[in-house]
Amino acid sequence: MKTTLSLRHFLLALAVVAVWGSNFVVIKLALGQMPPLLFATLRFAVVVLPMVFFLKRPLVPWRNLAGYGLLIGVGQFGLLFVAMNGHISPGLASLVIQVQVFFTIGLAMALAGEGLQRVQWIALALGASGLGVIVAHTDGSTTLLGLGLILLAALSWAGGNLVSRAAGRINMVAYVVWSSLFAVPPLFILSLWVEGWDALAAGVQDADLSAWAAVAWQAWGNSIFGYAAWGWLLARYSAATITPMALLVPVFGMASSAWWLGEPLPLWKLGAAALVLSGLALNLLWPWWIRRRKS
Repeated sequence: MKTTLSLRHFLLALAVVAVWGSNFVVIKLALGQMPPLLFATLRFAVVVLPMVFFLKRPLVPWRNLAGYGLLIGVGQFGLLFVAMNGHISPGLASLVIQVQVFFTIGLAMALAGEGLQRVQWIALALGASGLGVIVAHTDGSTTLLGLGLILLAALSWAGGNLVSRAAGRINMVAYVVWSSLFAVPPLFILSLWVEGWDALAAGVQDADLSAWAAVAWQAWGNSIFGYAAWGWLLARYSAATITPMALLVPVFGMASSAWWLGEPLPLWKLGAAALVLSGLALNLLWPWWIRRRKS
């Protein structure tokens, strides 16, 4: 595995994290015209169609596909969209959901019966401190409900990470497409139950071109391009080389939210971002640093 990114591949990785980060602004704009669960339903429906007819089903058990589809589709994105519908700002949402890294490690440790290393406890403490700063500054744009929903979305993402890891080395784009089959029906049922048929009909009929472009961007930009490019890079470079690039997702998220939506960036928000990102960076980069020292 290569350990040094070429300029072209660095720009590709940068494009992926820019798409993933700015995606929170796209979500916020679409939620101005569509109910959140309907938006999530359409997002995964567009992921499935028409790609499911062109991509061969990955050779993994159906229960694995179902587990990933439910955790990522309903758990992660369903809760994320509901939270961003007036309960948390896009910039903070892009930051807080990155605690999925800690949740992923915690779940993996719990399943393996292992304990955290000292540096991981320090990283966790930094991340928790950042969340504490956010809790202390909840207001009209960020509520405790929104923060709780984002944390549940991050936990669902972490669960999805473990399910996808159990699938082994597969075509990740095909995996996302086929697993999305299991996300669409429950999301639609929840949308119909929570939001009601009138809201669904109005959301589809009244949505303008920008709303449908947001749905397409979610499906094709965020899922198809993002996962395809990221998986392609991970197949050619070590995980320690590619994974830290994901630290730029909340940077792009907060910057694009401030630029496009005028979301303020007071010192407390920047301080919270610094604490969370420091914890994530320590957790991701420390193993790489140890290996470099030993080599």
